Amino acid sequence: MHDLDHNEDRPRGTYDFPFEFHHVENTHPSYVMSYHWHVEYEIIRILKGTLAVTLDEKSFTAMSGDVIFVHSGILHSGIPSDCVYQCLVFDGNVFLKHNSVCAGYMQKVIHQDILIYHHFTEKYPEIQAVLDSIFDAMWKKAPGYELIVLGQFYHFFGLVFSNHYYLDGITKARRDYKRILQLKQVLEFIEHNYAAPLTLQQLSASVSMSPKYFCRFFSEMTHQTPMDYLNHQRIEQACYQLSTTDDSITEIAYRNGFNDLSYFIRTFKKYKGITPGKYKRA
Repeated sequence: MHDLDHNEDRPRGTYDFPFEFHHVENTHPSYVMSYHWHVEYEIIRILKGTLAVTLDEKSFTAMSGDVIFVHSGILHSGIPSDCVYQCLVFDGNVFLKHNSVCAGYMQKVIHQDILIYHHFTEKYPEIQAVLDSIFDAMWKKAPGYELIVLGQFYHFFGLVFSNHYYLDGITKARRDYKRILQLKQVLEFIEHNYAAPLTLQQLSASVSMSPKYFCRFFSEMTHQTPMDYLNHQRIEQACYQLSTTDDSITEIAYRNGFNDLSYFIRTFKKYKGITPGKYKRA
């Protein structure tokens, strides 16, 4: 599903510098951050507005200036409100390559012996200043920005360990872990089949649940109905294709699981506030 994959497993940056940066405004095809996960780590910086964030089953609202740290494998999403935000996805293993003294600390992060705090607010000015420096360097890409990024990341991890900005001895309840795996399973099923005429019965069967129990489970986990989520994913894919191809609106609608053009237009307007014709590239 292009850059919108739920289980994102594409390369990040380059082998020597595995950092990938995104600046996201309301015109971005992935403005709403759908549920997804990846083996890399992700840091999100809020520049304006608010972002309603869910990490596994924990939800909170991040404000302008806040920074969110997302651990490897965590299922996460973000619903923006008049928001501009930036994302930096990186491979934590890069910090094991260069310095054996630091590697011992980084192994604790990568092996999840500790969990770095997931939400850094104005109460953590040193952390915010260091991460601001990293994001600004990635954004501007001035000569030598790679040195700034790597150096400031070591500074960030140093602050985390010296100030104990992490949790340790954390174990997930078996029930919680199972629920997260089940949600990942159904999201992966939607990822691979969103263009088909999926029914509630098919979605619930993908995780061996009854439709009634599945609807309750899905709503508890994502705060939306299964069909609302499915339609939102279809619209996100349609947005990507509208902005990157010359295909007609009708072709794009049918390609993304809508068998009625008028329903596609109504659904598109519901989620995006405009008609697909105004979204399509000139």
